[in-house]
Amino acid sequence: MTPVSDPVAGLEKILRYSFADRSRLQLALTHSSLKQSRNDPSYERLEFLGDRVLGLVIAELMLEKFPSAAEGKLAPRLAALVSGATLADVARSIDLGRFILMTDGEAAAGTNARDSVLADCCEAVIGALYIDGGLDAPRDFIRRVWEPLVQEVEPRVAKSELQEWLQGRGLPLPEYKVVECEGPSHNPVFTVELNVSGQDPVRATGPSKRAAELRAAGEMLQLIGKGAK
Repeated sequence: MTPVSDPVAGLEKILRYSFADRSRLQLALTHSSLKQSRNDPSYERLEFLGDRVLGLVIAELMLEKFPSAAEGKLAPRLAALVSGATLADVARSIDLGRFILMTDGEAAAGTNARDSVLADCCEAVIGALYIDGGLDAPRDFIRRVWEPLVQEVEPRVAKSELQEWLQGRGLPLPEYKVVECEGPSHNPVFTVELNVSGQDPVRATGPSKRAAELRAAGEMLQLIGKGAK
């Protein structure tokens, strides 16, 4: 993953937003490894803010997409959409890791590809958008990037529902096993096999082990006739 020479300008194009104060976005991209002292700035405070902004906008989106759904049905979908896993996936979709500023040692160690770092930085960028442009700036970005994920998040809900379905019947927990991994390290394709007591195994693929597991869970729920409600 090769860093870009001007991360702020490069990311502005992807965000489709020009910062009035570009130092805000630069701060959102600054990893704590660049701190010379405890009081030096990094993206941690913006991450804290971005987490709250993301939750608000996704809650708005949930109410809009599911106007008749009860809170109990909305909560797991919202939780999945604001989870670190989803944030990391979103960060990868916009190639955020290339823009994160960190020490050469951390970059060489692949820190800018870690889920936790990508998720935190993504929240920080959302926080920077909010400070620079009010709620409309991050709302535009979040809705554009997250809205397509609303339906894709169903497998994440399905994984929890599958486990609950099995536990409610006193059956063993599902078993997920990676049976194949193809493609280059920066763009792998995982194949996961899911085994559930009393059912034929199912296989699913995804860009990560987690993504493949989630899709397999959704397919298994369909197989047993429950579906994600």
